[in-house]
Amino acid sequence: MNNERIEQRRKRAREIKKYGTVQKAVAAGALEQFQDISLSEAVVLGLVNQGVKNFVGIFGHGMTDVGEALRIYEEEGAVKTVNVRNEVEAAHIASMLKWKYNETSAVFTSIGPGALQATAGSLAALANGLGVYYLFGDETSHSEGPNMQQIPRREQELFLKLLSTFGPAYSLHTPEAVFTALKRGDAAVHGRTKQTPFYLLLPMNIQPKVMESCNLLELVEASEESKIVSVDAKCYEEAAKAIAQAARVTVKAGGGAKRVPAKVIEEFLEASDAVYVHGPQVPGLYPYSKERNMGVGGSKGSICGNYAMNESDLVVAVGARGVCQWDSSGTAFRNAKKIVNINCDYDDLAQYGNSVRIQGDAEEVLVRLTALLKKENKKVNPEWLKTCVEKKAEWEAYKQARYDHPVLMDEKRGESILTEPAAIKKAVDFADAHNCIKIFDAGDVQANGFQIVTDEKPGQTITDTGSSYMGFAVSSTLAFALAGGKDYPVAFTGDGSFMMNPQILIDAVEHGLKGMIVLFDNRRMGAITSLQYGQYDVEFKTDDGVVVDYVQMAESVKGVKGFYGGSTLEEFEKALEQAYAHDGLSLVHVPVYFGREEFGGLGTFGDWNVGNWCERVQKMKHTIGF
Repeated sequence: MNNERIEQRRKRAREIKKYGTVQKAVAAGALEQFQDISLSEAVVLGLVNQGVKNFVGIFGHGMTDVGEALRIYEEEGAVKTVNVRNEVEAAHIASMLKWKYNETSAVFTSIGPGALQATAGSLAALANGLGVYYLFGDETSHSEGPNMQQIPRREQELFLKLLSTFGPAYSLHTPEAVFTALKRGDAAVHGRTKQTPFYLLLPMNIQPKVMESCNLLELVEASEESKIVSVDAKCYEEAAKAIAQAARVTVKAGGGAKRVPAKVIEEFLEASDAVYVHGPQVPGLYPYSKERNMGVGGSKGSICGNYAMNESDLVVAVGARGVCQWDSSGTAFRNAKKIVNINCDYDDLAQYGNSVRIQGDAEEVLVRLTALLKKENKKVNPEWLKTCVEKKAEWEAYKQARYDHPVLMDEKRGESILTEPAAIKKAVDFADAHNCIKIFDAGDVQANGFQIVTDEKPGQTITDTGSSYMGFAVSSTLAFALAGGKDYPVAFTGDGSFMMNPQILIDAVEHGLKGMIVLFDNRRMGAITSLQYGQYDVEFKTDDGVVVDYVQMAESVKGVKGFYGGSTLEEFEKALEQAYAHDGLSLVHVPVYFGREEFGGLGTFGDWNVGNWCERVQKMKHTIGF
């Protein structure tokens, strides 16, 4: 590229930074409407025009031209390009930016294995309704021969076929197609009521192609997230009448309810005389201390949450996909006569039969139903709330008994060490006392974690139960540095999850993360060992005897500080305090008990359609008939 074109690129980067959008820059006369621009730069400029500022990923031979465009834009302050050491990690960082801060970012990789890694990581965004852009290098359009790292078959656009099974995808086979691609991308990551990743393939030979007299105003701005609200009065009236006639109403909230204000939930609970249960993804949406809050329910669940689900005669499902563990593989609502299902996405509304389906924004629908219920003068059933409150007290006592026995003899280690429930409880309390954001990795730590947390406000706990991706928590902490360090993250992880993505140790230092990893080490895949015990009464290939010094591993990276968590709550708390005081990433390694002692875990209170439980669970599900 000659110097004149580089200067023109720099000017576009400066003006988009100054004005925020191409539309404003053109209107101000700072940019000409029609300009010569390469496809690579058009993609970068188009994404910046939609508010994308962070590009996270790994460069390879399939993305060098896009990289050159990003270089100029970063030098002019229009973007930040974040180089990391694993494409899955990049995907998790982008997911967290959207999840916590509603910031759309772009993941970039080369062709082939890197793109597949990022695609695998995109399952977290896909399962949790998060809009993220994915930019992948792709095989050349001339098909001069098999490109290194493409899918090695002599067919066209195999990556496009593959990615299209995940979600909306587009191949930029022609430079001028970029405008359509970015419109579709905007609809996917911004406009939809249920957002999704958008996969953009850039053939290597098309990236540097220059579009002459390109109309910059064809680059769209970010759309506002759409809200759907049904205007069918009969649906609302039918739902209100069903709720008014029921004696034992339970509201079950999923991830789609995450923006509903606590006041709206409370008014609906009072009007419907209902109790409240939440999925693992939304603790704190309604304060745990509230009398009607029965906490988490599902396959892992809780005594009170599962009781409220099992014994209700009517369920109001709010913003839920109906994931297997959310409703115990369809067996949780075993005494319900009807479900009122509220969701923006009709595919999710159709999850349950024998239901009143109201398509719409959860908050808007609940407000309308509350107004109707107040006119219905629903008869109160004090026995329902009383019994549920008693079950909550039973659950609290059950947990406290385990917290009161924090140390057990671990057979593998031959010494007394902390139990996982007691250690997680201590770390949760510490994080809450310091207003940290708790992020739970998949596995035993995650399962115990969402049973333990008692959040009073939303957004304090983040757990990927949608894809249950091992390594998500530790990887995603880097998003907090990219967001400007507004919050302090604490990643709760197990030895299994941590070793899936330990690259964060290096990337945290590179990009200035201040946060903490608490590594609960039971030297096994504890969640699956427990499942094997529950189903077959024997462990198989989920255990290991390798001794790993995670503190030394952490401190092998200059700038990371490691701490031994000890074997008592007092020692562990001291380690947490020291780790929190470190100006950077810290890691606390705490060995935890694994075994069959009663106080070593928090138990399971729901069903799950896996393994040798399937016949029984499936029969029950079809007998219930939702």
